[in-house]
Amino acid sequence: MDRLRIIGQQKLAGTIPIEGAKNALLLQMAASLLTTESLVLQNVPCLADTQSMILLLEHLGAKVLKNKAFLKTDAVTSGPMALKQLELKAEKLTTVTAPYHIVRKMRASIVTLGPLLARYGEAKVSMPGGCAIGIRPIDLHLKGLEALGAQLTLEEGYIQATAPKGLVGADYTFAKTSVTGTANLLMAATLAKGTTVLKGAALEPEIGDLALCLQKMGARISGVGTSTLIIEGATSLKGAVHQTLPDRVEMGTYMLAAAITGSQLFLEKARLDLLPTFKEMLEEMGVTLQQRTDGVFVSSPQPQHMKKRGFTTAPYPGFPTDLQAQMMALLTLVPGKSTVTETIFENRFMHIAELHRMGAAITIEHNAAHVEGVRQMKGAPLMATDIRASACLVLAALAAAGESTIQRIYHLDRGYSHLHQKLKACGANIERLGDQEAAPAASTAKQLSR
Repeated sequence: MDRLRIIGQQKLAGTIPIEGAKNALLLQMAASLLTTESLVLQNVPCLADTQSMILLLEHLGAKVLKNKAFLKTDAVTSGPMALKQLELKAEKLTTVTAPYHIVRKMRASIVTLGPLLARYGEAKVSMPGGCAIGIRPIDLHLKGLEALGAQLTLEEGYIQATAPKGLVGADYTFAKTSVTGTANLLMAATLAKGTTVLKGAALEPEIGDLALCLQKMGARISGVGTSTLIIEGATSLKGAVHQTLPDRVEMGTYMLAAAITGSQLFLEKARLDLLPTFKEMLEEMGVTLQQRTDGVFVSSPQPQHMKKRGFTTAPYPGFPTDLQAQMMALLTLVPGKSTVTETIFENRFMHIAELHRMGAAITIEHNAAHVEGVRQMKGAPLMATDIRASACLVLAALAAAGESTIQRIYHLDRGYSHLHQKLKACGANIERLGDQEAAPAASTAKQLSR
């Protein structure tokens, strides 16, 4: 199993390309199931989650045409960093079952439920898996589909959904904000009979980008960018070409890489409008952010010279939960005390135990973490627990004195393309290493079997 080795306290300087948003791309890939024609997606990040969704679509019978970036088995860790393109064509599926062995790897697989049901009148999708950061129930998805006329049962860990007479437009109000729930119902409604009104819809940019993609496919959607989406159902959708918007979480992570090391970075293709609350907080702490035509320039003082700021995670446009762990890494070095309150997921403080190993002073009280800045953190052996916690540990290691090793970095591969290469190109002392203990163990096992 690969790991990262980082020797900290190196200044960063250079350009980091920001790739397409994973959380938008996966939704758009599922949207390809709504049409018999080709959907071409551009600015595709080379991630493990991208590969998982490709595997799922191919299992369903869709054809996936990949450019060279996806032809190598090691593309996630060592492939090219150029813009990538996928052509997806679900002309005739061979099954409407999304199996457990694929779905368990990635929670976003649940968004195939709405498109399959809308187009074929039936779907069988395994209950989803993914990171261990919270329960993340899917009841909002299911209640919404029932409002559209679906009949649902849960059997042996699978959601069995049928709509023999097709889905029918309806008014549905989300009891709680749900990005994937909004995406599932939005896609399902594009082929439902009549008009669907979704109230309390998620405002995240990834939903707006999905809606834009669907509109290019012929979907009739109004209210994009608001909490009320109105969809006039169509009998069919067509193919389209769509470029996925930049990944705001990747962008925010590299902004924090500059901040925690007191460095300057240019983030190519980044857009500050995608992170309004996060941008405001960084600027109040003393970080300079400049929007330019082709990206964002970040210039930061050392954390010891920043102003302390606590925050509470919230749905967009609030502070993103997907940047909570990374921001906490920075706060561990900012003088003073602050409180970080997590309101989205109940189990998203697992990175704190690893930060303690580096010398951080953090206490937890229910869903709040109280952070007191320390003068310095020290390198340590670390263990990643999820995608964003992995990024948090990388940031902490970049600023820490001495050497850190981070295990279980397969989490990183799900959400960050070529992270170690991008940081290394900007001056970080970072290496990706294979499991050196695996070879001796295999050799010993082979000898024992003789």
